[in-house]
Amino acid sequence: MYITITPQKLGNNYSQSSADFVGYLEKENQGLEQQDMEHFFNQYGDEISAEEVVKEIDGNTAKLKKKEPKFYSITVSPSKYELRKLQNNSQDLKTYTRELMKNYVASFNREINGRPITINDIKYYAKIEHQRTFKGTDKQIKENQPFATKILQLKTDIRNIQEGRAEGNIKKMKKEIAKLERQAPHQQNGKRIVQGMRKYGNQSHIHIIVSRKDASNSVSLSPGSKHKASEVEMHGKNVKRGFDRDKFFEKAEKTFDKTFGYKRNFAETYKARKDFVKNPKLYFAALMKLPASERALAFKMMTKTGLPIVPSIPVSQAQIALRVFKRLRRGAEVAIKSSSIGI
Repeated sequence: MYITITPQKLGNNYSQSSADFVGYLEKENQGLEQQDMEHFFNQYGDEISAEEVVKEIDGNTAKLKKKEPKFYSITVSPSKYELRKLQNNSQDLKTYTRELMKNYVASFNREINGRPITINDIKYYAKIEHQRTFKGTDKQIKENQPFATKILQLKTDIRNIQEGRAEGNIKKMKKEIAKLERQAPHQQNGKRIVQGMRKYGNQSHIHIIVSRKDASNSVSLSPGSKHKASEVEMHGKNVKRGFDRDKFFEKAEKTFDKTFGYKRNFAETYKARKDFVKNPKLYFAALMKLPASERALAFKMMTKTGLPIVPSIPVSQAQIALRVFKRLRRGAEVAIKSSSIGI
């Protein structure tokens, strides 16, 4: 389970409207029949139009400055192992979203009118998507790029020969292109992975757009707050503030597990991923204490999720940390950062 929380920006500035983001989330509905479309929903409503989402989010920004985010995007990406537990991707993820947003409000250290925040105090809209495409930042695209560059140059050379601007053996060049296509390290269904190609398999995930202001448009609720739980004096009153990201991510996993009867492996837990970066010795010690079957599954999951796998198992836990930590920590930091706002 990977969850990201992002303040929506337009270039270097915060977007003053949610229209572009909402329009982006409508891309999968293009060309589909009405019955096949995925619609926006919130805690109590289904089939909410994109126009209503924009109107409600944009109209809920009282007293926010231009340099402050007006809304946040939460993206929830279950793993292929988690998705296998779902009976109906769309309906099950919708059910999960509504429980997840209860975890979201429970992670704020804030009160409204002297009471804890409830689900009715926030304004959010969510949408299920079932497709993903490879982006330029993906590992597969980056590592295929040297081959893509050579192929592009060969195709340019062939075109120049065909149009009389150069001389050369087109047949030989085409054979070289075919060879490069096969040699590219990342393939999908027998084809070189390129930017924009649709990712194979179940790619269902959730996009949530949540207003920075509460439903009454009077209280600012920022999940990007660096304060976990504290109080500050404002206008002569002590005001609670903060958002506990660790609490939110851990509750998100527990809610999924409870809702769908999912048995989470050690390698899948938010705590384990965080421990690898913060305390690698503790991480590997815990890994090696797992029963053999769970440890084997953990290693398998590591290779699929970007977390490290040990190439050979040394005798002691200390050796494990020493051999692997320096080589793999940088990559793990990237993975863990994708799970939160600045852990």
